[in-house]
Amino acid sequence: MKSDLQWMQAQVVALRDVTPTVREFELRPDAGFASTYEPGAHLQVQVMTAQGRVQTRSYSLVGEGDGQCWRIAVKRLDDGRGGSLAMWRLAVGDRLQVSAPQNHFALDLSAPGYLLVAGGIGITPLVLMAQRLGAHARRSGVPVRMLYGARHAGEFGYLDHLREALGEGVAAHEGSAPIDFAAAIAALPPGGQLYTCGPVPMLEAVKRAWHAAGRPIADLRFETFGSSGRLATQAFQVRIPRHDLSITVPADCTLLEALDAAGVQTLWDCKRGECGLCAMDVIAVDGEIDHRDVFLSAHEKEATTRICACVSRAVGTLTLDSAYRADS
Repeated sequence: MKSDLQWMQAQVVALRDVTPTVREFELRPDAGFASTYEPGAHLQVQVMTAQGRVQTRSYSLVGEGDGQCWRIAVKRLDDGRGGSLAMWRLAVGDRLQVSAPQNHFALDLSAPGYLLVAGGIGITPLVLMAQRLGAHARRSGVPVRMLYGARHAGEFGYLDHLREALGEGVAAHEGSAPIDFAAAIAALPPGGQLYTCGPVPMLEAVKRAWHAAGRPIADLRFETFGSSGRLATQAFQVRIPRHDLSITVPADCTLLEALDAAGVQTLWDCKRGECGLCAMDVIAVDGEIDHRDVFLSAHEKEATTRICACVSRAVGTLTLDSAYRADS
């Protein structure tokens, strides 16, 4: 359960391929809805997959808005749950349901320095941050640096926008060689803030380097677009004794979605494995849990006593406890 979102209709007014696997969508919401937003904001979007299942996906708003339209970018994942492929099938003129902008990754302009770190499609929420911080740096002299990693040169989406905003402050890292996060953090002034978005392994590496540097955890801000996990995505079984219920979670469906479809009420918010609101108690595991969140600690993941239902999966069978309690 979550507080009601403000939903509205929006029309696709333009499409642009940013890279061979990333497509930008320009969406115009129906008249009467405010279209302004701040860095770090995102939209919830409802899409219909090829299997006829409605999915709600979260996409960051990219770059400065024009007061009329919103821009999001979607990476095509051929082996994903179908949401990105559904988005890629949209054409100019199509309409879809979107939420009003939300923001759980807000930018604080009071720090004495900034480091932005992006990996792959994780660049999307950081584009507007780079633009705002670039203007802020020119006014105040506050140092801003950005590290941007991608597997191939052709996957550096928005690099021209970033260099326009930050100039030589942007360092692009191509390939799988480790990025020296420790050196970049060491160059950040005391009290400086780090904002990062990207795949979970990169976020974990940034968090380790930040912790090793003795930096305050409150100055590390991150957002994830989810993890593909260690294990192949496949259907798995879930038992919930409190409800006398056994369900199958299909490969193209999250545990959270399967529980909701079965009538099991759950708590949730971000649906990205960040907030932990959807974490459920694990009673037993016959198989293996594939933790895909960034909320649970390494110790909690090793203990296999909790699972973030919005993103994490399993191979085999899980027995879970729910928040449901019968009236006494």
